[in-house]
Amino acid sequence: MKKLNYTAKLCVVGGGLAGTCAAIAAARHGIETIIIQDRPVLGGNASSEVRMWVCGAHGKDNRETGIIEELILENFYYNPGCKYTVWDSVIYGKAINQKNLTVLLNSSVLDAECKNGTIKSVTAWQSNAETFHTVKADYFADCSGDSILAPLSGALYRYGREAKSEFGESIPPDTADRKTMGMSCLFQIREADRRVEFKPPEWAYKYETDEDLPYKDHHLKSNFWWIELGGEWDCVHDTDRCREELIRICFGVWDHIKNKGNHGADNWELEWIGFLPGKRESRRYIGEYTVNENDVNAAGKFEDIVAYAGWTMDDHFPAGFYYKDGHPTIYHPAPSPWGLPLRCMISKNIKNLVFAGRNISVTHAALSSTRVMATCAVLGQALGTAAAQAVNDGIDIRSIDIKKLQDTLMQDDCYIPWHKRKISALSEAAGCSSDTVRNGIDRGDENCWIGKSGDFIEYRLTEDTAVKGVRIVFDSNLNREYHNMPCRYPKKPDHTGVPETMIKEFAITGKDSEGRTYEYNVSENHQRLVNIALDWKVSEVRLIPKKTYGDDKFRVFSFEFF
Repeated sequence: MKKLNYTAKLCVVGGGLAGTCAAIAAARHGIETIIIQDRPVLGGNASSEVRMWVCGAHGKDNRETGIIEELILENFYYNPGCKYTVWDSVIYGKAINQKNLTVLLNSSVLDAECKNGTIKSVTAWQSNAETFHTVKADYFADCSGDSILAPLSGALYRYGREAKSEFGESIPPDTADRKTMGMSCLFQIREADRRVEFKPPEWAYKYETDEDLPYKDHHLKSNFWWIELGGEWDCVHDTDRCREELIRICFGVWDHIKNKGNHGADNWELEWIGFLPGKRESRRYIGEYTVNENDVNAAGKFEDIVAYAGWTMDDHFPAGFYYKDGHPTIYHPAPSPWGLPLRCMISKNIKNLVFAGRNISVTHAALSSTRVMATCAVLGQALGTAAAQAVNDGIDIRSIDIKKLQDTLMQDDCYIPWHKRKISALSEAAGCSSDTVRNGIDRGDENCWIGKSGDFIEYRLTEDTAVKGVRIVFDSNLNREYHNMPCRYPKKPDHTGVPETMIKEFAITGKDSEGRTYEYNVSENHQRLVNIALDWKVSEVRLIPKKTYGDDKFRVFSFEFF
């Protein structure tokens, strides 16, 4: 067996969207980072192995931005056919080509060396390469969902539902238990140009009538999330047991749709079925603070807010598919957005253990709002950025300058509710043709400059000044109604690509006091946040939009220079 040793500033365990965003963010902010993922692809529940679309906060202008929006827009541009393997490659490409980031795939963490409440190293087994990888790091970020470092390090964690009385909540049961939300195996279908027959395997379950699937939406636009089990079992150790049962159910449900009554499915065929269950809940760490239902209802206006949620408190019944007394979940209302503090991502008893994703320090009730993937992604970016700041400033992550962290996150296009982004000193001092683009708020119609062909945004200075770069936020339509990937494939696709509002072609121009001009042109932009390095000495800077992906207006939230 081969053994390899590494040293990093941050080791991220788990390569779902939370872990991937954490690792990329930390690396971008200058610290050596290693991410260890036990699957051959990144993306977790969003990947081709599970195929759940990315959901997040409800409400106008509340879509999550930052690295998660960057990944989704990259996918719209490079993957117009919405192939899941290409989506995998988009996430993989962002990680594998990121400076300061090492990616270890197919590697399962199985051991941790700990001393005096500190993790010294973790060891992972890479089965396809018969190699042990041991990583020493200053910080370890567990973004594995199942909190694999908890049993290995002795970190405090929770499992199951708290009693109502523990946090004064209304959603939990009167008595604490070890029940959770379950896991799902999804399947996908494709429309053909002819009738397609389906013969189920002999071991598939049988559902002869619609009454055999009470309260289960089995129309063709469903993503079949309700094929769910495990909440009454052990969502860590019974994963394979759940998969075996879920696959029988999946084939049985499709057999029912195809062969038991008229469901409009004659020309539809089963294209893919997932053999890796997508999990909702298992171990949750106990952190410096535990966010609860009352915090959700109070909108989470924490002093150390670094991320936000906005999904309803969507509490699935533990019995999942076998729950017979009504709809399989209760949608308890939650404000959108509501804030999440850095403290809920820092271990209470292990000095250098942090975490992001569905395993943060929340109660079961609060988890029902924080567990969706876009929320997990912004938690990951916040955590990776915080870890980098702690390392770069040489202080413990518990003592970092929160205002500085918030400013950095907002500069990286991570929205923090009730906060304004700090404007560059040069932009603030210069004359500008539109104050809207320098108001520190990068979403909402009232904060958007809207122009037409020939229009531009201009800054003027009193003298020639060194300009090192520009920061632009375009409109990627945060209120678009389509997901990052589809749950089905009709002949006429109902999923579109790069938002029409996005500016595709633009120029940055400059002019000095002697009339000399400078120009930087971009012809294939597909990103919302654009940073361009320049080396000019000018007294005038312009952004000149030229072409969108279909909209007849040019829309810009932010244009600053520094």
